[in-house]
Amino acid sequence: MIYTVTLNTALDRTLWIKNIHGDDCNRIEEEKRFAGGKGVDISKVLTNLGIASKALGFVGGFAGDELEGLLINEGVPCDFIRISGDTRTNIILNDLTTGEQTIFNARGPQIKPYELMQLIHKIEALERPEIVSISGSLPPGVNPEIYRKIVEIAKSKGAKTIIDTDGEALKAGLQAVPYLIKPNIHELSRLVDKDLKGIEEISEAAAAIVKDGVAIVLVSMGADGILLVSEKENYLATPPKIEVKNTIGAGDSAIAGFIYGLTRGESLQESLRCAVAAGTATTSRPGTALCQKDDFAKLLPLVTSKLI
Repeated sequence: MIYTVTLNTALDRTLWIKNIHGDDCNRIEEEKRFAGGKGVDISKVLTNLGIASKALGFVGGFAGDELEGLLINEGVPCDFIRISGDTRTNIILNDLTTGEQTIFNARGPQIKPYELMQLIHKIEALERPEIVSISGSLPPGVNPEIYRKIVEIAKSKGAKTIIDTDGEALKAGLQAVPYLIKPNIHELSRLVDKDLKGIEEISEAAAAIVKDGVAIVLVSMGADGILLVSEKENYLATPPKIEVKNTIGAGDSAIAGFIYGLTRGESLQESLRCAVAAGTATTSRPGTALCQKDDFAKLLPLVTSKLI
């Protein structure tokens, strides 16, 4: 079984408004709500691609109930820890006139120590996990150490571990040497404390992480594609040019696409192509609707990849 862990789940309230004006009344043309959080997004895309997974993490309050209900209606299995606080609500504003997207991410609820330990015990009790992916920001009250702890537990149970986070949480998780990390260029630059520019510098920074024991580093670079660096194989895969309608969840979708390739026994190069196709499919959908299987199937043959 594949498990995703989202420490800071979110209910994404997405609004579409024509020509947003400051200091004035703006009429909402359309509104939708989506179950969000990076690991939740991975599970949603895996479900869309026909791969079984289970979403773990924290939910609380009416927003948490709505988030879980949305996932149930989408056929996404989940097993969350109920907390005393309320799941955060993020606001995503889409200006229909300019095409601009503005995102307001809430901090999230305070996680109490006993609630944190309930999640730890749940992960310790997982039966035969194949892949455990831990993603996203830390809610208040949670130390970055949690990333190292979860990776160590999952590895002890024989799982391949994936990390997608930033800052101190990423540094803490790396201490446990996960199987794969997926930073974007900015996150990788912060990790190595250097403003990385160009494929050569990015590849060298990723190679140093691989040398320390991480099997695979995926570096997402937006429209320039995704770079894969491993001990023996380095590839760059680039997407076709499309109309980008949304960028939220593209990186999460890429992880889901890579997992899709791995579970089907594909090579690293082909799994990378799946990652790029899934991430690109998400950008073609408005709101945070995420990658759909038909879009993925159409885009996959158009993704190019090369050995670097």
